[in-house]
Amino acid sequence: MPFINIKTNQSVSTAQQEVIKSGLGKAISALSGKSEQWLMVGIEPDYILYHQGSAHPCAMVEVQVYGNASASDCNKLTGHISKLLHTELQIPENRIYVSYTCTPNWGWNGSNF
Repeated sequence: MPFINIKTNQSVSTAQQEVIKSGLGKAISALSGKSEQWLMVGIEPDYILYHQGSAHPCAMVEVQVYGNASASDCNKLTGHISKLLHTELQIPENRIYVSYTCTPNWGWNGSNF
Protein backbone atom coordinates (compact mmCIF):
# COMPACT_ATOMS: atom_id res chain seq x y z
CA MET A 1 0.00 0.00 0.00
CA PRO A 2 2.45 2.68 -1.06
CA PHE A 3 1.47 6.22 -1.95
CA ILE A 4 3.82 8.48 -3.88
CA ASN A 5 2.99 12.18 -4.10
CA ILE A 6 5.01 14.52 -6.30
CA LYS A 7 4.92 18.27 -5.84
CA THR A 8 6.78 20.20 -8.52
CA ASN A 9 6.95 23.77 -9.72
CA GLN A 10 7.01 22.45 -13.30
CA SER A 11 4.05 22.05 -15.62
CA VAL A 12 3.29 18.40 -16.33
CA SER A 13 1.44 17.43 -19.50
CA THR A 14 -1.04 14.57 -19.57
CA ALA A 15 1.46 12.50 -21.53
CA GLN A 16 4.19 13.20 -18.95
CA GLN A 17 1.80 12.29 -16.13
CA GLU A 18 1.21 8.92 -17.77
CA VAL A 19 4.94 8.26 -18.21
CA ILE A 20 5.65 9.26 -14.60
CA LYS A 21 2.78 7.12 -13.26
CA SER A 22 3.96 4.12 -15.29
CA GLY A 23 7.59 4.67 -14.32
CA LEU A 24 6.69 4.81 -10.64
CA GLY A 25 4.65 1.63 -11.11
CA LYS A 26 7.82 -0.16 -12.20
CA ALA A 27 10.11 1.59 -9.71
CA ILE A 28 8.01 0.74 -6.64
CA SER A 29 9.24 -2.86 -6.84
CA ALA A 30 12.56 -1.51 -5.46
CA LEU A 31 10.77 -1.70 -2.10
CA SER A 32 10.57 -5.30 -0.99
CA GLY A 33 7.02 -6.66 -1.19
CA LYS A 34 5.57 -3.59 -2.95
CA SER A 35 4.01 -3.57 -6.41
CA GLU A 36 2.05 -1.36 -8.76
CA GLN A 37 -1.10 -3.34 -7.89
CA TRP A 38 -1.45 -1.35 -4.64
CA LEU A 39 0.37 1.85 -5.63
CA MET A 40 -1.43 5.20 -5.52
CA VAL A 41 0.24 8.17 -7.24
CA GLY A 42 -0.46 11.88 -6.88
CA ILE A 43 1.08 14.56 -9.10
CA GLU A 44 0.78 18.23 -8.14
CA PRO A 45 2.16 20.31 -11.04
CA ASP A 46 2.68 24.08 -11.01
CA TYR A 47 3.08 23.94 -7.22
CA ILE A 48 4.62 27.02 -5.61
CA LEU A 49 7.94 25.51 -4.60
CA TYR A 50 11.36 26.99 -3.93
CA HIS A 51 14.65 25.22 -3.32
CA GLN A 52 17.77 27.00 -2.10
CA GLY A 53 15.93 30.29 -2.46
CA SER A 54 15.14 29.91 -6.16
CA ALA A 55 12.17 28.83 -8.23
CA HIS A 56 14.34 26.89 -10.70
CA PRO A 57 12.85 23.46 -11.49
CA CYS A 58 12.54 21.34 -8.34
CA ALA A 59 10.37 18.67 -6.78
CA MET A 60 9.38 17.30 -3.38
CA VAL A 61 8.41 13.63 -3.47
CA GLU A 62 6.69 11.97 -0.51
CA VAL A 63 6.67 8.18 -0.33
CA GLN A 64 4.32 6.67 2.25
CA VAL A 65 4.52 2.95 2.92
CA TYR A 66 2.45 0.51 4.94
CA GLY A 67 4.89 -1.47 7.04
CA ASN A 68 8.62 -0.93 6.72
CA ALA A 69 11.17 -0.32 4.01
CA SER A 70 14.90 -0.86 4.33
CA ALA A 71 17.34 2.01 3.86
CA SER A 72 18.88 0.17 0.92
CA ASP A 73 15.51 -0.26 -0.81
CA CYS A 74 14.63 3.40 -0.20
CA ASN A 75 17.98 4.42 -1.69
CA LYS A 76 17.21 2.40 -4.84
CA LEU A 77 13.76 3.93 -5.14
CA THR A 78 15.14 7.44 -4.68
CA GLY A 79 17.50 6.77 -7.59
CA HIS A 80 14.63 5.61 -9.82
CA ILE A 81 12.42 8.56 -8.88
CA SER A 82 15.19 11.11 -9.38
CA LYS A 83 16.15 9.71 -12.78
CA LEU A 84 12.51 9.60 -13.89
CA LEU A 85 11.80 13.22 -12.92
CA HIS A 86 15.06 14.39 -14.46
CA THR A 87 14.27 12.60 -17.74
CA GLU A 88 10.62 13.63 -17.97
CA LEU A 89 10.62 17.11 -16.41
CA GLN A 90 14.29 18.13 -16.74
CA ILE A 91 14.56 18.65 -12.97
CA PRO A 92 18.18 18.33 -11.86
CA GLU A 93 18.56 15.39 -9.47
CA ASN A 94 20.16 17.69 -6.88
CA ARG A 95 16.90 19.70 -6.81
CA ILE A 96 14.70 16.73 -5.90
CA TYR A 97 13.97 15.76 -2.31
CA VAL A 98 12.41 12.37 -1.53
CA SER A 99 11.03 11.69 1.94
CA TYR A 100 9.82 8.37 3.33
CA THR A 101 7.17 7.66 5.93
CA CYS A 102 6.46 4.11 7.09
CA THR A 103 3.42 3.31 9.20
CA PRO A 104 1.89 0.23 10.84
CA ASN A 105 -1.59 1.76 10.42
CA TRP A 106 -3.14 1.89 6.97
CA GLY A 107 -6.83 1.99 6.16
CA TRP A 108 -8.53 0.57 3.08
CA ASN A 109 -12.00 -0.58 2.23
CA GLY A 110 -13.53 0.73 5.44
CA SER A 111 -11.03 -0.72 7.94
CA ASN A 112 -7.33 -0.97 8.75
CA PHE A 113 -4.95 -3.74 7.84
